[in-house]
Amino acid sequence: MSDTPTQRRIRAQASPRDPQTLRFILDAPVQPDRAASYDGPVETAPLAVALFAIDGVQEVKVTEETILVTCSPGGDWQALKASVADAIRRVLDATDLPLGEATDAPGSMTDDAALLVKVNDILDRQANPSIAKHGGRVSAESVEDRIIYLRMSGGCHGCASSALTLRHGVEKILRTALPEIREIVDVTDHATGKNPYYQGTPGQAPTFTQPVPADCIAWEDGQMMIDPDYLAPRIGLTPEQLQAGLASGDVTITTQTAPGADTDRTRVIVRGPQRAWAADVLPDGTAREVPPPRPPSAAEQAISNLPRRVRAYLDAQPSATLPITYGRLARGLGMYAPGSVRKVTAALEATMREDAAADRPFIAARAVSRGPAQSPGKGFFDLARALGRGPQSGESEQDFHRRQLMAIPGPD
Repeated sequence: MSDTPTQRRIRAQASPRDPQTLRFILDAPVQPDRAASYDGPVETAPLAVALFAIDGVQEVKVTEETILVTCSPGGDWQALKASVADAIRRVLDATDLPLGEATDAPGSMTDDAALLVKVNDILDRQANPSIAKHGGRVSAESVEDRIIYLRMSGGCHGCASSALTLRHGVEKILRTALPEIREIVDVTDHATGKNPYYQGTPGQAPTFTQPVPADCIAWEDGQMMIDPDYLAPRIGLTPEQLQAGLASGDVTITTQTAPGADTDRTRVIVRGPQRAWAADVLPDGTAREVPPPRPPSAAEQAISNLPRRVRAYLDAQPSATLPITYGRLARGLGMYAPGSVRKVTAALEATMREDAAADRPFIAARAVSRGPAQSPGKGFFDLARALGRGPQSGESEQDFHRRQLMAIPGPD
């Protein structure tokens, strides 16, 4: 059997907004919880150093799993593409911190700047290819405090169906991918477009939510009450079918704190057999409909279940085989794709929070980094201290790790 590692998968995709920019898309985030923008090499960011060493690279932006690389005017992407992809592979195979360690390192984006890049990336990949068939396009012009300001152009500028396109197409795509978005605002002056439908109406640009009529939602004894005559048609049912669905479990109602909103705003989500509906509700019953979040995919459910799977796997390991490496743990769970170790370590951190809350020893101590020290990574000790469960006074990290291992009951 060959020991050659599987080559990291990178897809190159042209940007419809800028022919000088090429998008390199990975199967996992470049560096979780980090975004960056570079116009030159930065010593603390290995990825920036490697990419700007390539003649012709002018700008680099990184968010999530996407790396946008802009070449110099007149640059030839046919000649550059392979070199850029190879540099990305080399850096990501060599380090887990391609953007550097410090969150305030040079090149780090503000939250709004990073969100602007993400929004335009999603629009270009998921929305604009379809909109372009009708001669139009949508782009994010700016982001302020997680409020997205969109502008429509081409065939969408002044088109009578543009509000429908935004409400049921673009907004749903963006809110599904980026739940941190607070509002989406159309700043297009449709009165100046071809076939305008806004006839110079004054006032604020519309947001893509709509108010729920008064008295349709109210709070009674801490419980949210929704008028079935109002709710039923919104999920494609009659009031009688709605009541029957609630009794049988075919219709579900869940509530949560509205993302990106004040803590006193509650999001209610109703899912029926065919449709879903959602609204953000204030304590006085004032509410606005919002696009319902999509149900979690099978892959997302698998990720959310990963801490439980990690715990069960570590629980079942005989003492003679412990500790095991992060890589072996990932393989034991059937995870071989790039980024699997990163997902496993995040799940291990989730088990540490659970164990701290239950006053149990950290089962995550059973997983360690490669090497003769057989010790967990630095993140294990940092999180243990943050949870108030780190090494005691005078105790070394190695002794603390050993104490945790001995305190965990084994299956044998």
